[in-house]
Amino acid sequence: MRRIFLALILLAVTHLAFAQTKAPAKPAFIVLTYHDVRDDVGAQGDRDPDAISTDHLIAHFDWLKANGYHVVSLQDVVQASKGGPALPDHAVLLTFDDGLESFYTRVYPLLRAYNYPAVSALVGSWMDMPKGQTMAYNGEQCSRDCFLTWDQVREIQKSGLVEFASHTWQQHLGIPGNPQGNVMPAVVTLRYNKTSGTYETKAAYVQRLRDDFHHSAEEIEKETGHRPRAIVWPYGAYNDTAVRVAASEGLTLSFSLGDSLPDVQLDSTIPRLLVSGNIYPNRLGWLMRHQSRIDAVRAVQVDLDYVYDPNPAQQERNLSQLLDRIKRLQPTVVWLQAYADPKGDGVAEAVYFPNRHLPMRADLFSRVAWQLRTRAGVRVYAWMPVLAFRFPDAPNLPSLAGEPKPGGDHYRLAPWDPRVRQMIGDVYEDLAMHADEAGLLFSDDAYLRDTDNLGPWSGMTPAQKTQALIDFTHALADRARKWRPQLKTVRNIYARPILDPASQAWFAQSLPAFLAGYDLTAVMAMPQLDKQADTAGWYRKLVQCVASTPHALDHTLFELATHDWRTNQPIGETQMSERIRLLQAAGVRHLGYYPDDFIRNQPQLERIRPSISIADYPYPEPAR
Repeated sequence: MRRIFLALILLAVTHLAFAQTKAPAKPAFIVLTYHDVRDDVGAQGDRDPDAISTDHLIAHFDWLKANGYHVVSLQDVVQASKGGPALPDHAVLLTFDDGLESFYTRVYPLLRAYNYPAVSALVGSWMDMPKGQTMAYNGEQCSRDCFLTWDQVREIQKSGLVEFASHTWQQHLGIPGNPQGNVMPAVVTLRYNKTSGTYETKAAYVQRLRDDFHHSAEEIEKETGHRPRAIVWPYGAYNDTAVRVAASEGLTLSFSLGDSLPDVQLDSTIPRLLVSGNIYPNRLGWLMRHQSRIDAVRAVQVDLDYVYDPNPAQQERNLSQLLDRIKRLQPTVVWLQAYADPKGDGVAEAVYFPNRHLPMRADLFSRVAWQLRTRAGVRVYAWMPVLAFRFPDAPNLPSLAGEPKPGGDHYRLAPWDPRVRQMIGDVYEDLAMHADEAGLLFSDDAYLRDTDNLGPWSGMTPAQKTQALIDFTHALADRARKWRPQLKTVRNIYARPILDPASQAWFAQSLPAFLAGYDLTAVMAMPQLDKQADTAGWYRKLVQCVASTPHALDHTLFELATHDWRTNQPIGETQMSERIRLLQAAGVRHLGYYPDDFIRNQPQLERIRPSISIADYPYPEPAR
């Protein structure tokens, strides 16, 4: 179980989704995260993916010293954040998680030899394990002897080199997070009770965290004489509630895992770079110097309606088919539909997660998203409408244009109405509360026509309308970030406002505004939507228009259609592959397609895989 969680973190760190548009001009420090240190770590495929050999750790320390890096203490960072002495250039903070016995036998002697300070995170329940009891820890059964003793902790603390932090007392584990029994990080998961068929209440969740953090802080203070001021989140998973509860117990500093660079202002959880795979120093140096790199994205958009089936056995077969396909396809991200749309009109009348306003067709999104992450190794973004909702408990909410004509615009609620904003925000927060998604894809229903019922927005300029919609999506993302603070955002944009910026007045969409507002902008590179000919010239012009905005190609994904809605026929894989090669030749970095009909194998897996996969060898496997 722990290996699954840590594999997910390694995926997040080593295959970054997107960098922020503006990285800090001069990062104050880098935080490195280590776990077990052993002399027998395997060269390949070790049972513990996060273990490092003693000689490699020595090489890391040598490399840091030889390359002008300065290892600092947590106290140095705190003082710098409060206006004290500035951190030296190329400052590095060392952290070691899980309170393993190797920290005393291997790490501590090296810290003394190099005079390097560090932070060590302790899991109280592991240290307090009764004699004779064992637990699974990264490929082996561990007894109490695997972990530090309190006598060792006190000895280490006397050196003044190590500050001890809480790693929770008993929340470094997974708990059931959905009816299917998927096991998820305890700190950010509402426990599902299969017997009662209910989720833990938010009040019970908060009390569970409070009791645990209090126990951990009290125990460390009792054993060492020093109350910890930092908490290290298990698996790097945290949310706003956990941060507030920890702070109320004196744990005002917190550490996660992530791809962003911290600065010296300690007003948020501090991201750390996970050191995995027993890497050599040259690889460590590359990771430290490229934390803000922008990796190519390959996105596949999937209708969860294709997985759902009222027959549970058939639904599991559908899910297995999707997992096998995505694992073989190897994109970087799946944009997974979180709402039910059996009518195909893009309007959410039901959803696939527990919530307070819409019918739940099935409690399915969490299950599929978690399986895609753990079995197929991809990041999962929840694909959701922005305005296209029908709330049965509030049928009289104002809409922008009433009921649409067949083939016309979406049914869209009025975003200027406070009730609409509250209810849609509730749904987004409920989604994040019940599913561990990496990001949000805001769907293509977020547009405004000048003929719409714009209410108090009617006097706005096109640019103001565009920004008002962006601000609304930001408010939705903020509701979700209460539970998923590291959430990324992507928004669909039609091709027409890019090819003809004057049409912003008819869409309230603008590429420059989207680039500033989201981590990634997904251009629907689908000439069929605008009744245009599917020609190479159309795609080249689209790329040229995007590229005319500086650095736009770094943050713009081109999403192709796999189905021609005019003819109701699939688009051939040969044509799709040609379009992908054309886009890449023109400088496009990020690519995706919609829809992926895994039930009918459209597009055909082995024919499209070489064009869309990030695999080292994206071709059909040789016959055996």
